Order: sequence, then C-alpha cells, then structure tokens
Amino acid sequence: MKYCALLVALVSLLATDAFSPEANKAVKPVAELKKAAASTFAAIAIGSSILGSPVVASAIEMQQPVFSSSNIVAEKVVRQGLYSDYEVEISQETDDARSTFKSASETKSKKGKYTAILAILVVGSFIVPMAQYFWYVRDDDSSDKFFAAKDIPDPEPPKKKGWFN
Repeated sequence: MKYCALLVALVSLLATDAFSPEANKAVKPVAELKKAAASTFAAIAIGSSILGSPVVASAIEMQQPVFSSSNIVAEKVVRQGLYSDYEVEISQETDDARSTFKSASETKSKKGKYTAILAILVVGSFIVPMAQYFWYVRDDDSSDKFFAAKDIPDPEPPKKKGWFN
C-alpha cells in the first residue's frame, strides 16, 4: 500500500507537464527548474505523509517505520490458553499520575519564609539602585553650585533680523 502511494507520487512528479494547456510553449530554463523543484517538493510531502501515517499495532511486527514520528502505544499479542487462543493488548505504562504537590499544612508552615524572601527582593530592587546612584554622584557638587548661585543673569534676547542682517 505504501509503495503504491510512492509510485503514484513518482508518476505524478514525472507527468507534471502532461495536463498543462501551455505545455508546448518555449519556457526559460529557470522557470522550468522552479516548476520541477515545486513539483518535487509536493511529491516528497505527499509521500512522507503517506509513509508517516499512523498504523494499527497489529498490522506490523514491531518494526518502526523509517521516516515516521508515530509511536506504537499498544500491541496485540496472541496467547495460547487452555481451551483456545486469545488476543491480549499489551500497552506501555509511562504515565505517572501521582500528585507531587505539597500538602496544605506544609505550604502554610513555610509561607513566612517565602514572604520574607519576596520582601527582601522587592525592597532590594529599589534600594540597591538608589545606593549605587548616590555612590557614583557623592563627589559631584554641581547641584550645590546651582542652588547656591544668587544672581543668575538672564540670557541675551536673540537679535532681531532686519532687512540687511
């Protein structure tokens, strides 16, 4: 079945110009190359989707497809019993549904510790940058000079532009 699909994809790849109404016109080689690349990509996409389609576990003998990302979750195995043969579905047990949350009493007992850590981080995010700023500007006296100045002259008004200036 898979090989038939690949054969159909290959035939459609080779016959891309067969159904085109303008197949006989002269075309530039670059356009022909682009067309061939696009049809090749389409054929590869169709073929890989057919090869990678999910399959029933009993249809294969535990051989994974080469280009597939699907995993087999269950496998049907025929076992012999006292009176007849029977099928058993063997499934993989990988989920662990145990609860890993802490209990309410344990969470409540450690709430103060986490509140203190959060408070230290929030206060530290404001205090540390302020202290760093004041450390860098401790020797700067430009603000003292600015506020200590008694008589600051007004700036000169701009000269009016006349006819000849």
